[in-house]
Amino acid sequence: MMKQFNWVGSEKNFVDEPTINNVGPITVGRFGGNSVSGSNKNEDGCLVWIDEENDWEFAMILDAHYSAESAELVIETFTNKKAEIVDVLVPAVKKDFNKVLEHKILHIFQGEECLQACREVKGETACLIVVRKAQFVWWFSIGDCLLYLHHPELAALGQYQLNQRHFYEWVGQVNTFELDVPCYSTGTRELRKGSNHLFLTTDGLVECPGDPFSTPDKIFHSGTELSCEDMVHSLSRTIQDHHVRDSTTILTWKVDVSKEGCIPSNLK
Repeated sequence: MMKQFNWVGSEKNFVDEPTINNVGPITVGRFGGNSVSGSNKNEDGCLVWIDEENDWEFAMILDAHYSAESAELVIETFTNKKAEIVDVLVPAVKKDFNKVLEHKILHIFQGEECLQACREVKGETACLIVVRKAQFVWWFSIGDCLLYLHHPELAALGQYQLNQRHFYEWVGQVNTFELDVPCYSTGTRELRKGSNHLFLTTDGLVECPGDPFSTPDKIFHSGTELSCEDMVHSLSRTIQDHHVRDSTTILTWKVDVSKEGCIPSNLK
C-alpha cells in the first residue's frame, strides 16, 4: 500500500513549534520560525509518496513567498496527476528512466491548465522534486531549495550537494514555464553501496543567523550516526535557539544499497 503525505504552511504554520513526523522511511521536519524574530506565517509546503513494494520514493519540497497560494497550487496539481506519475515510477528502471520522468514533469508544468492557474495565484514558489528508484536518485529543481546526499565515500571527497541553488526561478504568478525557454535544472546520480542519506531542505536552515548550517558538512557533522528523526530534532532545536525567522521544511531518509557503485577500472 502506498504511503502519502502533503502539507502547506497555510494549513498550520508551526511558528515557535518545531514538529517532526515520519512517513514510511522519510522524516518530515517543519518549523515556521520564531515569533520573537518576526515570524508570523509559513509559506513552505511538501508532498511525499512512497511505494515500498516497487522500491521508490517521490518527494517534493516548496518554498513560496508573498503567499502560500503557489505552493498549494503545485501540490494540488501533482496530486491530480498522481496516477500518471506513478505509471512512470512502478516499472523497473530502464536506461530512459530520467528522460521519461523529465518529460512527464515538464508536461505537467507546461500544460495550459497549470499555466492558467499559475497566472491567477498570488506569489510564486521554488520547487524541488526528488525521486529515488532502485540505486538511482533523480531531481528536478526550480529555484533555491537544496538537495544533499551523504555517503562516507563522497564525504571523504567533500561532495554533498547534488543540485545547484538558482535564484529568480519560480512557479506561480512569475513562472519560469512562461518563458520562451523554461529555466530549471535536473540531474541523476547513482547511489553508492551502503547507506545513502538523502536530505532536502528549504533555505531557512542554511540562512539561519550565526550560520550554524551554512555548508552541508555542518549539517551532517552532528547527524551521521543519528537516526533521521533525531538528526532533524537536533537541527530544528539549533535553528530555534539561533532565533531563525524564516521557515524551514526538511525531508530526509536513508537508502541502503547492496549493489556496488561505479569505481575506476584500475581499482577493480
